[in-house]
Amino acid sequence: MQVLSHPEATNDPKDPRNREVVFPAYDIQNGNLATPINSSPLVKAYINSLPAYRSGLSPLRRGLEVGLAHGYWILGPFAKLGPLRDTDIANLSGLLSTIGLIIISTLAISLYANTNPPGPTTTITTPNPPDAFKTEHGWNEYAGGFLIGGVGGAALAYFLLTNISLFKNFATGL
Repeated sequence: MQVLSHPEATNDPKDPRNREVVFPAYDIQNGNLATPINSSPLVKAYINSLPAYRSGLSPLRRGLEVGLAHGYWILGPFAKLGPLRDTDIANLSGLLSTIGLIIISTLAISLYANTNPPGPTTTITTPNPPDAFKTEHGWNEYAGGFLIGGVGGAALAYFLLTNISLFKNFATGL
């Protein structure tokens, strides 16, 4: 494990600051600490490859990707753990519940956009946050993409859940 040294420490091995693993990054008062986890190249590469931080994407595309993922995975808990889980309409109720939650989340994102939010903060894992989240227009585009992607992801998950027996028969050759 790589031990991160204190930025003000000397090269003296007896200096106790050279044995510290966690130290403040940038400004001490913002609570952003450099640890072996969040400052490792693997974690930085993973975080910066997520749609919210990947460079070169429009706000609509960011929202579309995030919405697709959320719409797809949210349907499962609603359909399989909801109050109608043992009925014939479990998957349909899960789809409608998921779409309702996606609409509520989109409204929350739009409301946040209209509050004139501060720009994104530079951190250790995200040294170059996208400019799209600096404006109300960027956040509203993100919300629109999130809505479209969320409903699309939920519809895909619903299609797969309702036709699982068809896929099972196709895979087994029956």
